[in-house]
Amino acid sequence: MSHGRPLRMGTRASLLARTQSGHVAAALTKATGRAVEEVLVRTEGDQLSTEGRIPAAGDSVGVFVRALDDALRRNEIDFAVHSLKDVPTEYAEDLLLAAVPVRADVRDALVVASRHDAKDVRSLPQGARVATASPRRVAQLLRLRPDLETVTMAGNVDTRLRRLEEGRADALILACAGLDRLSLGERITQRIPLDELLAAPAQGALGISCRRDDADAAAAISHLDDPATNAAAAAERSLLNALRAGCRAPVAALATPGGGGTLALRARVLSLDGSAMIEDEASGTVEDPLALGRLLAERLLARGAEQLVTEARAAGR
Repeated sequence: MSHGRPLRMGTRASLLARTQSGHVAAALTKATGRAVEEVLVRTEGDQLSTEGRIPAAGDSVGVFVRALDDALRRNEIDFAVHSLKDVPTEYAEDLLLAAVPVRADVRDALVVASRHDAKDVRSLPQGARVATASPRRVAQLLRLRPDLETVTMAGNVDTRLRRLEEGRADALILACAGLDRLSLGERITQRIPLDELLAAPAQGALGISCRRDDADAAAAISHLDDPATNAAAAAERSLLNALRAGCRAPVAALATPGGGGTLALRARVLSLDGSAMIEDEASGTVEDPLALGRLLAERLLARGAEQLVTEARAAGR
């Protein structure tokens, strides 16, 4: 075990962020013997969520990451814990994504209001109102059930669950990982099969970042890295980057490690209304996940994905 000065961990102030950061801090102390001090960093994204607003189109990634990155640069913290799907695919050159721990459940969760007896997406009432602001979820839901009405519902998890019961929607889509980390797994009506709702790139994964020139923090954090999860998330993020889809286009991707160092990547690109979908898969190696992401992106683009991405980005402006 390596003992040294306490490491300052930056985290967003939401209950989910503090809960998942707390797990990281405990694991880091167990692995290295280093004490960890929590530093709360208020982000623009948290402020918008508190006010019940959605970040502006095209910037919902940056608003949750930028303040933590700036705190790293000001040497106010030694490392930051992010939901990896919030981290831009082209990360800042002066910062290092030093570890991606073991991934949680990648699936989306359907939470149905207690006044309904539906057990899955297909048995929701005709014309049911489903709360989600994710274009990826909206497109795939409408592909399954064109009759559904999707509505925006901002706020933290507790707020959304309360508003669901107040009648503002009939069902809610959240990430299984977040509900599980908050010990709210029992609220999940259905862990939606991946064939129905394929996950967002890097969904369920955490990313731990530090300054690139901070060898001490990087060495400590590296104890938490899971190579298989890191490779899978890297392939998914590489695909998203190569598609130039940003966060407002309906793109889903999931990489699955196999035997012998192989990695299988599956992806979907959809129109916003779900009427069109291009899906494909490719295989590569865990040693070069970035190449696998680019390869599959090229296949999707060759089949017309660029038009779907361009239309989605134009609509989101």
